[in-house]
Amino acid sequence: MFNNTKKDAIDGSELDPNRIPNHIAIIMDGNGRWAQKRHLPRIAGHKQGMETVKTVTKAASHLGVKVLTLYAFSTENWKRPKDEVSFLMSLPVKFFNNFVPELIENNVKVAVMGEIDQLPQATQTAVHDAIEQTSKCTGMILNFALNYGSRLDIRLAVKQLVEEAKTNAISVDDITDQLISSHLMTGFLGQYQDPDLSIRTSGEERISNFLLWQIAYSELVFTDTLWPDFDGQTLTEMIADYQQRDRRFGGIKNEKQGRKS
Repeated sequence: MFNNTKKDAIDGSELDPNRIPNHIAIIMDGNGRWAQKRHLPRIAGHKQGMETVKTVTKAASHLGVKVLTLYAFSTENWKRPKDEVSFLMSLPVKFFNNFVPELIENNVKVAVMGEIDQLPQATQTAVHDAIEQTSKCTGMILNFALNYGSRLDIRLAVKQLVEEAKTNAISVDDITDQLISSHLMTGFLGQYQDPDLSIRTSGEERISNFLLWQIAYSELVFTDTLWPDFDGQTLTEMIADYQQRDRRFGGIKNEKQGRKS
């Protein structure tokens, strides 16, 4: 597995290995506040947040998570100051250039969902290269939501379904929850497309247009920890909290609920 530094080191011994969430989705929030608390520019927080992505990726892979989806840049983030957006667009280039070799070594596959074709060319190239270079990896999927918004995701899925109906490829009666799910940007994840555990850092308690359809039955955890301070041990604690919950999916408490595999 990954070679853990002191900060990366985790102890998952208290966790039930049979109840590790298959898919964890994280809204990585608090980079700017982390920097401001240290009287640093906001971009310093984003830079440190990138290091946290590496740390948490290692921890999730080590614990046996199958999909880790990270909300890297939303369709609304374009409203931020131009300099900050430019820096955020440069982060995938730096991240993948430095981290992809280690991802390949440890069998982690990169995926990216969102309107990638609207990103700067250098960012697009870095994204496509990382996807190609890790395409043969069969371990955990590290899935970035980049220029992603859930309302956009749902709208595009609806438009595609309408087009299919217009050409008689499907009928109205064919439109089920499963069919809609398969047309969303997470559809490629198959049985793991819906997060089991969704986390938001920094103390904010809102979803911010992230995976609105997919998290219908996710366990939600909100933590005051700012993203740059999040680490492998924090992730372990979030999973421990998840394992204490009774996931009924609308059923009754005593109904047997099998873990998706």
